[in-house]
Amino acid sequence: IQKSTPMATSIARFSRRGVASTLIRRCFAAEAALAARTEPPKPKLTVSPSPDRVKWDYRGQRQIIPLGQWLPKVAVDAYVAPNVVLAGQVTVWDGSSVWNGAVLRGDLNKITLGFCSNVQERCVVHAAWSSPTGLPAETLIDRYVTVGAYSLLRSCTIEPECIIGQHSILMEGSLVETRSILEAGSVVPPGRRIPSGELWGGNPARFIRTLTNEETLEIPKLAVAINHLSGDYFSEFLPYSTVYLSHLESLFRVS
Repeated sequence: IQKSTPMATSIARFSRRGVASTLIRRCFAAEAALAARTEPPKPKLTVSPSPDRVKWDYRGQRQIIPLGQWLPKVAVDAYVAPNVVLAGQVTVWDGSSVWNGAVLRGDLNKITLGFCSNVQERCVVHAAWSSPTGLPAETLIDRYVTVGAYSLLRSCTIEPECIIGQHSILMEGSLVETRSILEAGSVVPPGRRIPSGELWGGNPARFIRTLTNEETLEIPKLAVAINHLSGDYFSEFLPYSTVYLSHLESLFRVS
C-alpha cells in the first residue's frame, strides 16, 4: 500500500470539511422552509390613537388660545393675521383688523376691539386684575380707532374715533376721549385723561394744541381705509382661489 503524502492528507481533510458545512447549511435551510410552511403568519401590530386624545398641532404657532372657560371671539368679517396671538377674554368685532405680530392677551381681564378699528404690527394689548385709579381694569378700544405699530396698551380706555401714534404706551386707568390724537412715542401715565378734540404727545404726554375740524373728520377715514386694505389680505385666506376677481374686472372693462 502506497503511503499518502502530507499534501494529499491536507487536501482530503479540507474537502471533507467543505462537504460537511454544505450539508449543514442545507439542513438548516430545509428546517427553516418547513417551519415557514407550518407556522401561521404573525399579525402586524397597529397602534390606533385614542378618541380622547386632544388633537393639538405643536409644529407651529397657535393663534387662538383658550384659557379656562374663556375663548377668544373673532367676527366673521374681521381680519386677524396668521401670526397674531389672541388669548383668553378677547373680542374682535366686525370690520376690525389685527395685523402681523400683535398680541392681545386677555388672561387677567377683558380686551375688546370695536367696530372698524385696527391694531397694527407688533402691538401688545394687555389688561390687569384691577386698576389703581378705580377705573375699569379691562382694555376697551372703541370703534374707528387706529392703534399704531409697536404700541403698548394696558387696562386703558380709548373712545371712538381716535389715533394712537406708533410706539405709544398707555398705562393702567388712562383714558383717551373721542376724536383725539396721540403723537408717535407718547407715554400716557396711569389715570391720565386725554380730553376730546386735542392733540397730545411726549413722555409724559402733554397738551400740544386743539385739533381742527378737518383733522377730526380725517380720523374715521383712516380707520375705514385700513379696513379696505385688510380686505385684500383677507381674500388670500379664502378656501377658494381669487383668480376669478381679475376675470370679472376684465369682463366689466370690456362691457
